[in-house]
Amino acid sequence: MGQTLSEPVIDKHSTEDGNDCLIYGASSMQGWRVSMEDAHTTILKLDGSNVGFFAVYDGHGGQNVAKFSGGRLHKRIAAEDAFKKGLYPEAIKNGFLGTDVDLKQDPELANDPSGCTAVAAVIEPGKRVFVGNAGDSRAVISVNGKVEALSHDHKPVNKTESQRIVAAGGFVEFGRVNGNLALSRAIGDFEFKQNLNLSPEQQIVTSNPDIIEHKLGEDEEFIVLACDGIWDCMTSQEVVDFVRMRIAEQKDLRVICEELMDRCLAPDSEIGGIGCDNMTVVIVGLLNGLTRPQWYDTLSKRIQQGAATDRLGNLISGNEAGSASNHITTGNGSTSALASTAIFNTDDSDDYPPDSDEEEKFVGEVENVESRKDSIVSAPAVLADLSSQIQNKDR
Repeated sequence: MGQTLSEPVIDKHSTEDGNDCLIYGASSMQGWRVSMEDAHTTILKLDGSNVGFFAVYDGHGGQNVAKFSGGRLHKRIAAEDAFKKGLYPEAIKNGFLGTDVDLKQDPELANDPSGCTAVAAVIEPGKRVFVGNAGDSRAVISVNGKVEALSHDHKPVNKTESQRIVAAGGFVEFGRVNGNLALSRAIGDFEFKQNLNLSPEQQIVTSNPDIIEHKLGEDEEFIVLACDGIWDCMTSQEVVDFVRMRIAEQKDLRVICEELMDRCLAPDSEIGGIGCDNMTVVIVGLLNGLTRPQWYDTLSKRIQQGAATDRLGNLISGNEAGSASNHITTGNGSTSALASTAIFNTDDSDDYPPDSDEEEKFVGEVENVESRKDSIVSAPAVLADLSSQIQNKDR
């Protein structure tokens, strides 16, 4: 946990825009942290194409690398010949690795000790979305109210991540790289990229992204990209439910981003760091041939028809939390006719393949942590409810 202020900075920096294919809202907030180290990028038409680009960067050790990446990664990707040919996975990979090269060659930043995560979505409206990820920021998509993962967090304890770390001469201690860094892939962090005998992909910490492709259809509603300041506080499905409920209320995506951050902000800084981080959220609405008003009306009707509420009156989707689609292909290029999602493991890893025992074990551990976290968060409300019942009974 980083240093915190005596009072949070709750001023929000928000934007929104749209075209015939996509609408978006974005917002960031410093919160309890002593400085703002996040950055984000929102581009409806990248380099004059019809492709949208949206990214979130979560800095650590300073803001410089995140700020640099926010102004550079999309340019790197768009400059790739692969991008011009529509070979987006190749362009994304080269863009991530190339941003690291540019950073190292910048005379003002070459010795900067900071680093940042990067999760970036390249969207072909009505066709496909490609998400490149390095670190533990995250992207998800709502498919008729059910969350599907567009990225997977890179943690040092993950099997393939720890294998690479050890093979490069590092170690994992207390769930951190060399006992220090809580994530295993990042742009910058050059102290972990010193082995001249290894490729950039093989370093202790690498900027080499995992890339997921997801086909877009009428059921795909919106994409959420956010830093771990959000995901540490809410599950992916909870975020999707939160956004859908407010779309049903016809709220602007910018406003929904702001309300989501308010929902995650801790009431004080004494609860172990959850809700005390910088926060950045980008929500991208997939219009699917509809106008903005039609999209809102269509989703509102869809949500209301399947609506249910919890005991507090909050709208819930009724869908189980999900990860990537069951119909998944890996980066060998083979795709079944039913496949909606493809994973390009750019380091040829098989870490947590679909339906594997390793994945089930990992998901079980995560669910256990989430369950304990939810119990802790909900305990005050439960105690207050019980106290009220006892007082009423005594009367």
